Amino acid sequence: MEFNKTRKAKAGVLLIASPRFKDLGEGLQRGTYAERKGFVVDSFINQLRKELDIVFPGVVYDRDDVEEAMNSFYTGRVDFVIAEYLSWAEDFAWIRFLRDMPQIPILFVNHAREKVSFENTLDEDDFIDFLCTGNLVGSLEASGSIARTKRTEVKTIMGSDQEIFQQICVYAKAARVKGLLKQSTFGLLANYNEVMWSTYVDPYNLFTKIGAEMRFIPYSVYAEAIEDITNSDVQIFKKQLIDKYKVMDDVATDKLDASIRASLGISKLVDTYSIDAMIFNDIDPAMFHLIGLRAGFYPNHLNDCCSVLVPEADTGAGTITYILKLLSGKRVNFIEPFHIEYGENTFAAGHAGPNDYNGSDPEDVIIARDVRFAKTNYKYAGAPFAWYRMSSGRKTMAQLVEDNGRYKLVCTLVDSLPGKHLFATYSHSIFRPAGMKVTDLFDKILNVGTTQHFALVDGDYTKELQILSELMHFDYYEFI
Repeated sequence: MEFNKTRKAKAGVLLIASPRFKDLGEGLQRGTYAERKGFVVDSFINQLRKELDIVFPGVVYDRDDVEEAMNSFYTGRVDFVIAEYLSWAEDFAWIRFLRDMPQIPILFVNHAREKVSFENTLDEDDFIDFLCTGNLVGSLEASGSIARTKRTEVKTIMGSDQEIFQQICVYAKAARVKGLLKQSTFGLLANYNEVMWSTYVDPYNLFTKIGAEMRFIPYSVYAEAIEDITNSDVQIFKKQLIDKYKVMDDVATDKLDASIRASLGISKLVDTYSIDAMIFNDIDPAMFHLIGLRAGFYPNHLNDCCSVLVPEADTGAGTITYILKLLSGKRVNFIEPFHIEYGENTFAAGHAGPNDYNGSDPEDVIIARDVRFAKTNYKYAGAPFAWYRMSSGRKTMAQLVEDNGRYKLVCTLVDSLPGKHLFATYSHSIFRPAGMKVTDLFDKILNVGTTQHFALVDGDYTKELQILSELMHFDYYEFI
């Protein structure tokens, strides 16, 4: 099956109605119960199809219907199921679904009407309409079976048609990510970071609890990928860089070419091994001795593949970076907070190594020497990188860490402030928390017990991260 990371969320729709009511209302102007519910169902399905890929086998009335629905959801590999009682209905179909359907996120929805269409139920036509409005009694009946069957991946929502639709769309984004994670492959190039043990993530837990498979890629394989990059590829990439961004005067041409070649080598590995998140240990001395430098650029091909690249072998940080990439489809940056200036209610943050600058204002990127390694004896000491002042605006800042087999997801909202380049070797910005004192924010994070790396993306994705945490059984902490 093709792995399409940019696909829509795929939802199964389970709509339960009563066989006892199905043919009531024969010959009436407004039609039978089944016909009236059919109009409502058609409107709902058409609304959902504007945003989602829908698997809808038809309204469920009996045992055969629910078994057909389960089969279609399973073979269709839906990310989640939208379930609703269309009125009161017998609960045999619902209980069978809860008992027999493999574990999958279920969104149990309950549409509320602003006003009913009848004054009383003295005639048959109004009585049929009264029966059609009885989804609340059906939902209440159904709720007990959720608890009794111990289905843990069920979320209940209620509201108007538009409120329900909006909540479904947010939930769908999170459920889609959960589904995509199960098909994803991470690459560890080439080993854990031995000076940052708190960033370690168990690959077994990563696979069984999050879904991604880990591949271990030796530096020797990386070196071979670099050798396979042609001079033509290097020159094309270099022209794109120097045509768009300022190049500092002390950048050596041969070292620029080497940094580009090493960066394109990573991109080649992403293609060769179908890597969705490359977890790059870019400060290992073994790599510097073999390769001679740290790659300094972020090929936009990674964005074309909806893949990410993160430094320092932090798998947890790579996971949250990838999650934000899947949620947003946008550029995601990788940072660690440096220091606080509480008088300005700000903190400085950024990171060395390759960071995604693609699509940014050209004024925010300078091709500069990596001065951190400029005085070493490595072959390409001081090889240049894209020195990026991160874009300004409201952003979601989030991190994921493992804690004795469980995962903690911490998120907040920050504003990246405009300004000049400040910290040599580090792509960076100055940030201000969106809704609290900077000292309070980091005091809360320190008390959760995490590590230093965060992912950063434009916009507010806190609702999606909260729902995803529920679906993934992460411990969720939101500080706003």
